[in-house]
Amino acid sequence: MRPTFWQRLDTFARHQVPMVTTLLLVLVAIIPSHVPGLVRIGPMLSLIAVYYWAAHRPDLMGYGVVFAVGLLEDTISGAPLGIGSLVLLLVHAGVVHQYKFFNGKSFTVTWGAFVLVAGGASLLRWLSISAVNGALVSPEAPFYAYLMTVAMYPVIGWLLVRLHIALLRDV
Repeated sequence: MRPTFWQRLDTFARHQVPMVTTLLLVLVAIIPSHVPGLVRIGPMLSLIAVYYWAAHRPDLMGYGVVFAVGLLEDTISGAPLGIGSLVLLLVHAGVVHQYKFFNGKSFTVTWGAFVLVAGGASLLRWLSISAVNGALVSPEAPFYAYLMTVAMYPVIGWLLVRLHIALLRDV
């Protein structure tokens, strides 16, 4: 039996959940705060989302979406264009390549792997920004951003799991 228009629309909307949540997290990450310097050390929420969806539903988070999210994040944050896309694409590709490793693993294992992936992503981002600037940028802010990202993973991961279960279980 052929699905109705509304069933197809429902399926389409559910398939957009990874992209929409990632875009929302990009916007949340760049919300200005009244705390001086917080933007420089804020967590990389887009990295958390890309990692989560690549590990759990890579079929719904394609390379084009990841590239666009990185460009949007760079544009909004004022970072050199392409660095965010490069980092997110490499993380996505690495995690998708290891999909079988992540499938069915506990939260602790997934979080431990994220600690390593986020460390590599932070280092790559710092080195790329330094290369674009032509001089080494202070590693202090990227290090604190890394720590904030790792600390935020359980909270954001829990929210993404809830969305995943509620909206994507049957899709």
